[in-house]
Amino acid sequence: MSAQSDINKKVFVPRGETMLVAVEVRRRRRTAGRRILQLSTRGGEYATYLCLSVTNRTPPQLLITKVKQFAGSAPFVTRSQWGVDQLRQVNGIDPNKDCPDFDLVFDNTVDQWLCSSSAEKCIFILILYQAYKTYTGGPTGPPVCLPVGVGKVGALRRMSLDAVRIAPRGPVEPPVAGGPRARTLSPRRKSCVPARGTEFINCQPKLTGEACTMNLVIYRVKAFFTRLRKRMLAKRPAHRSKGQPGHFSGGIMSNVVQRVTVSVGERGQRLTRAEDQTLELMHKAQQFADTAHKLSLKYSK
Repeated sequence: MSAQSDINKKVFVPRGETMLVAVEVRRRRRTAGRRILQLSTRGGEYATYLCLSVTNRTPPQLLITKVKQFAGSAPFVTRSQWGVDQLRQVNGIDPNKDCPDFDLVFDNTVDQWLCSSSAEKCIFILILYQAYKTYTGGPTGPPVCLPVGVGKVGALRRMSLDAVRIAPRGPVEPPVAGGPRARTLSPRRKSCVPARGTEFINCQPKLTGEACTMNLVIYRVKAFFTRLRKRMLAKRPAHRSKGQPGHFSGGIMSNVVQRVTVSVGERGQRLTRAEDQTLELMHKAQQFADTAHKLSLKYSK
């Protein structure tokens, strides 16, 4: 079972959520003008996953969760969780090329992350952008109309408006001369306040463009081959066999190279046989043409 399936099954399914994507990340920090990659190891080595999930209840809510798994410990531990309404900015760092760096700016914190590959970072931002557009109307969504008051004040104002609406029609008593002037309640207008949305900056156009499905497939394939390459490199022996420089004994790469060499040799043999057969057919065709020419000269006389 992959890490994403395991996290979804053990962390999000029991809480009534569906995980959309999870990527392994490390913290990034800049010091003295030079970028330094730092991973805190307090309490032992661990892996950090940044997950995007959506609740199954109505209305659905997008959540960003930080999940950790410590070395030698099977369970996953949820460290932090933010609603997408607390997310103010997604910074892709470089809009011109793929890179594994990105920043998430929330209301009360700023997280600088580094993915294991640029493809996984692009997958996370692409799915986050599409989910944000689907569940919240997108970065360019219309402003949301909110009532004037909130809490008790808002309740009192709504009660006043309701009293005006349901006041019974009847004779209106004239105001008493010299007395205080009667005040008439009038309904207040609702103020149109634009919702504070999430800003996607320094992201490549292919992450926030129209061809999102095709780009997602491409990045998933890239991420798969990157993980496969890392596994092959991790299994490669560190030493080399004696008397055979450049050849890794018992490694996967040696088997791959050997298979490629055998297949290339077999293909070369097939091409050589095809070339010999072609030359033989050309020679027979030339002989047939010469014989036909001689016969035509003989019968023409």
